[in-house]
Amino acid sequence: MKPSGNSRIYLDNAATSFPKPDCVYDAVEQYMRNNGSPFGRGSHATGDAATQLVVQCRHRLALILGAASPSEIAFTFNCTDGLNLLLRGCLSAGDRVVTSTLEHNSVLRPLTQLQDELQLEIVNVGFDVNSGLVDESEMIRQLSSKRTKLMVLNHASNVTGIVQPVKRLCQAAHEKKALFLLDAAQTVGHLPFSVADLQIDMLASAGHKGLLGPLGTGVVYIRSGLESQLKPVRCGGTGTQSESLQQPTTMPAMLESGNHNMPGLVGLAAASEWLLQHDIAAMHRQIAAHTKRLKSKLTSIAGVTVHVADSVAENVGIVSFVIAGMDSREAAVILDQSFQIQCRAGLHCAPLVHEALKTSSSGGSIRLSPGVFTTDNDIETAIDAIEQLTAAVA
Repeated sequence: MKPSGNSRIYLDNAATSFPKPDCVYDAVEQYMRNNGSPFGRGSHATGDAATQLVVQCRHRLALILGAASPSEIAFTFNCTDGLNLLLRGCLSAGDRVVTSTLEHNSVLRPLTQLQDELQLEIVNVGFDVNSGLVDESEMIRQLSSKRTKLMVLNHASNVTGIVQPVKRLCQAAHEKKALFLLDAAQTVGHLPFSVADLQIDMLASAGHKGLLGPLGTGVVYIRSGLESQLKPVRCGGTGTQSESLQQPTTMPAMLESGNHNMPGLVGLAAASEWLLQHDIAAMHRQIAAHTKRLKSKLTSIAGVTVHVADSVAENVGIVSFVIAGMDSREAAVILDQSFQIQCRAGLHCAPLVHEALKTSSSGGSIRLSPGVFTTDNDIETAIDAIEQLTAAVA
């Protein structure tokens, strides 16, 4: 199943998946060479074909997400873009937001900016460093203590990979009349789940991670009927209702101003079809096996500390660790240059997580994240390399 011609060992899928299925490369090249038309703006055959590709992509993502209708799905330029559109769209002056210290800067920075602009009240609830799970009781207590407009939660941290108890927290939010926004950057495509089953109100995700599409693609889900509570943030041409000077207020046009990233969405359409033809649950089990193997072996290496190594919670395929006496960023460079193993090191745009894990002084952590094309041999080679590296600095 692994595409050919890739000699490097790529273990940075939490940043972006690589390689992609061959059909993704083929679809993008086919579109670029033989179509090139925009979405919804061409009165000709290739324009209609381009529009149909986006329609197909929307339908496939609705199936993957378990959405009630494709119209609940909108395309953005990345997950960060989607989170900004949703946060700015639903929050008003004086609103209260309950979130967590597990969040990525894609949530933390927009909220910080909005806090200054709108005088928001923001509560950051901590997490247990041993299990990787958010303090669920404190989240619920904060919901109960004061009227809250929005709960925002990372479905799985990009540092620990631990999947959070979303369904229970979403139910608690709804009991207190709060909206629930899920940052699913690390879970969509990696983990089988349904937005209908979780009962979430809004979701933002990347198209280039678990969904295996190209960079520059993002996906937003908004529960049907909720769009009337959101303000359009980005306005402009949508190819619809062109006679009106007002931004459309219905999904998905209300969020899709300007030309789409058509090469990206064509690739995402091919990737989503590939995912539907394969078994996301089976691929998740394969990645989970790789993750378990990494955790088990790295934990046994003297000088290596694996964070959340023994958590009983589900993990989307992320292993973060530090090597005693070595800056994590230096270790990642050595793994790349000496062993051709590509990973990620640093704070991972999640400074509050590293503050809690006390890894900031070591330059953050080294993160290994296997993907659907990772092999057993890749994992064993990575383990052997880390053993050699650790022995060299002991």
